[in-house]
Amino acid sequence: MSRFLAFLMIVAVFFALAIPSYSKIWNGITLGLDLKGGFDVLYQVKDAGDDKVTQEGMIAVKNAIERRVDQSGIAEPVIQIEEGNRIRVQIAGLFSQEEAKKMLVQSAKLEFKAPDGTVLATGKDIKSNAKYVLDQQTNQAQVSIEFKDAKLFQTITEKYVGQNVAIYLDEKLLQNPVINQPIYGGSAVINGQKDADEAKKLANYLNAGALPYPLDELSSFSVSPTLGAEALDMTLYAGVIAFVLILVFMVVYYRLPGLIAMIALLMYAFLLFAVVRYMHITLTLPGLAALVLGIGMAVDVNIIATERIKDEFRAGKSLLSAVIMGQKRSMPTIIDANVTSIIAGFLMYWFGTGAIKSFAVAHIISVLATFITAVLISRLMLQLLVRSNVIRNTWWYGAPRSIATSGVVRRKGGDKK
Repeated sequence: MSRFLAFLMIVAVFFALAIPSYSKIWNGITLGLDLKGGFDVLYQVKDAGDDKVTQEGMIAVKNAIERRVDQSGIAEPVIQIEEGNRIRVQIAGLFSQEEAKKMLVQSAKLEFKAPDGTVLATGKDIKSNAKYVLDQQTNQAQVSIEFKDAKLFQTITEKYVGQNVAIYLDEKLLQNPVINQPIYGGSAVINGQKDADEAKKLANYLNAGALPYPLDELSSFSVSPTLGAEALDMTLYAGVIAFVLILVFMVVYYRLPGLIAMIALLMYAFLLFAVVRYMHITLTLPGLAALVLGIGMAVDVNIIATERIKDEFRAGKSLLSAVIMGQKRSMPTIIDANVTSIIAGFLMYWFGTGAIKSFAVAHIISVLATFITAVLISRLMLQLLVRSNVIRNTWWYGAPRSIATSGVVRRKGGDKK
């Protein structure tokens, strides 16, 4: 009875943990752009005149884009440097995709120029603390900036008193004020923005810094949030249907081992999504498909073990002996299948890109989760149930009805085992 209680305890503890935390785990999973909506864009980083693109320059471009995305408030972008001086940006979520793409490619090259075109200062001379302010007298949106070297701005304003010092952003004139008197302290404002939103965007661009090289868009695709939600719902629906069909088959055909296999399968699904959630893995449509595919793979492990047990019954083994030997003899096959599957996953990840990598990661995680639940936990639960002697009829454990008995199986010679 203690073994039967241990069996029930494993089941009860699992459901006690899984049911209250399921919603938190699922809602905390980061969805990829194909499930949540967003865009994927590939840029070619071009030389800036005589300034050729270098590996350090590519890293600088990547960092500049990351700062821009962070400034915009968009969460968890995927920014990757690819061969051929290319950079790929993937952003998922609800936002204006056109505005986001514009934000990525705008150079944000700020320059202060004298009337003769001489560049007096650039955005590199500005601290990364630009912010939107409101002129209390005119109620006009402005951007407050501060020079890293206050003496530099003081020198400029002293030299050009009574003259214009124009402020350009990406070669576009923002304002052309006349310096009435020297400005001390290194603080200034840029006006000319039509509203607060435009001023805040300019402040974000300045804080993120200018792109060191221009970008050309090579390709892009976008997924609307509605389409992403539909893809997620359809995949989950397919997963539920697959689970129900497998449940019916396993319980009808394999009886108690089939029921235990389905409990282990629920543990597999819970463990899988918990790993994705707490390891902060972005779940994409190919990845979700790999997890659904893993349901069948997890069941295969239990089927292999159960069929081996049935073979032991046919050989005349007792209930406990058939279960122990069947599980033992199925282990090499199960290990071989899982190891080769993991190797295939690593190869897909190593040589694949994009969606293939996502599928490979999910596949490897699902195989490891299968080994923990379908091999270790399922085997433990079945042995606890058998050793408890609560249910002794071997038919309930998969023995053919023609040879099933209440706790014993007759050998072909007639002797009892």
